[in-house]
Amino acid sequence: MKREQIEAFFRRLAEANPTPTTELEYGSPFQLLVAVVLSAQATDKGVNIATRRLFSLAPTPEAMASLGEEGISEQIKSIGLYRNKAKNTAALSRQLLERHGGEVPRTREALEALPGVGRKTANVVLNTLFGEPTIAVDTHILRVANRTGLAPGKDVLEVEQRLTRRVPKAYRVNAHHWLILLGRYVCKARKPDCGKCIVRDLCGFRDKTD
Repeated sequence: MKREQIEAFFRRLAEANPTPTTELEYGSPFQLLVAVVLSAQATDKGVNIATRRLFSLAPTPEAMASLGEEGISEQIKSIGLYRNKAKNTAALSRQLLERHGGEVPRTREALEALPGVGRKTANVVLNTLFGEPTIAVDTHILRVANRTGLAPGKDVLEVEQRLTRRVPKAYRVNAHHWLILLGRYVCKARKPDCGKCIVRDLCGFRDKTD
């Protein structure tokens, strides 16, 4: 995809949705961090159902640490890998209290040092909470970037690096939200809805659907 096409691509997405944000439900920076950790290999809808229960019992790092691994497990059984996620959630809550005064840190290094927090989670937190122009590449963005020709790459890190170089600065803060939503609702894995895609004519996908 050429530079002028990329500019038009994001301009249209921005015009259609000027203020995109995550579909995860949260009431504080801590709750967003936990929700993103729980969202690995799970849908946002499923995570929201689980966290409504969880956050009603444990809305803060202190309460989450007190609830403990077993208590957290009981509340998130409906999502995949819940035992490991419960372990990480309890541990990161304790670490936030011990090392960060209960606050979510603002640096990638500190975030990635937390249990259960990898590069993608750190990117989401840095972007959504702190307005950093990071691009968190998930399966939706990986698919969209390759299928459209926007930023082809063999893995999430390569796609992230190419998107960071290719997305115009004016659109970079919101880019990963727009791309996730495009992949989730239009450019779907099995059968993309090309007929209702607002960037169809800019897309390099050869097997477009009607």
